[in-house]
Amino acid sequence: MPHNTIVAAVLGLLEGLTEFIPVSSTGHVLLAGHFLNFHSPGRAFEVVIQLGAVLAILGVYATRLWGIFSTAPHDAQSRRFILAVLLAFLPAVVIGVMAHDIIKTVLFETPLLIAVMLILGGIVILFVDRMATNPRYDRAEDFPLSMAFKIGVIQCLAMIPGVSRSGSTIVGALLLGADKRSAAEFSFFLSMPTMLGAFVYDLYKNRDVLDAAALGDIAVGFVCAFITAIFVVRWLLGYVSQKGYALFGWWRIIVGTVALIALFATT
Repeated sequence: MPHNTIVAAVLGLLEGLTEFIPVSSTGHVLLAGHFLNFHSPGRAFEVVIQLGAVLAILGVYATRLWGIFSTAPHDAQSRRFILAVLLAFLPAVVIGVMAHDIIKTVLFETPLLIAVMLILGGIVILFVDRMATNPRYDRAEDFPLSMAFKIGVIQCLAMIPGVSRSGSTIVGALLLGADKRSAAEFSFFLSMPTMLGAFVYDLYKNRDVLDAAALGDIAVGFVCAFITAIFVVRWLLGYVSQKGYALFGWWRIIVGTVALIALFATT
């Protein structure tokens, strides 16, 4: 099996394992790709394989999604929840389109920045996880529209690789009054349009640089991400409801520190 195919499988597994936990899947995949000497045309691989994780969560939540959309024509709460997710998605559309080239050509190519963001994000998660709060919301469907939009604005911080899309949305939701389970669940729902939109836009932007070999690597990473993400999504809600997010804060700090040491050792 070609070296790139093996690395693509490893990166796909890493994507699926880390996409829905607040540790920055993009940061992990970019750092791993850096040290494994893997480079995809236009950095499309790192974005497109996220579709595997999206399909995994769509599969896990298929029944619930059907319930929401099928009742929307005659149920005000279902319509309001759909609108809340769309409002939260809107800031990422605007900022993502405007800053796409800078994100892909500068931020994605700066391993030092990714490592630092992992560490700083880990410290933030540890702090927020230990805060004594009285959550006002224990169901993602109950988040007010204004709160959903604010979470969407906070999500834009994750365009800096290493910050974490799920981490920023979860921390934002916790600070705005969600309990730990509903914060993770809203992050799941918001990931669907956000990651699907990023996939479609990135595929369009890189349509001229993707050859057959690149598409083959993407397919391998996609399948690996899909399989592993299913298990992570099923496990995560139960874990954070009981244990919180401290594990992921320490994980980020350790990975970021090891990456910094490795980067300085190889320069």
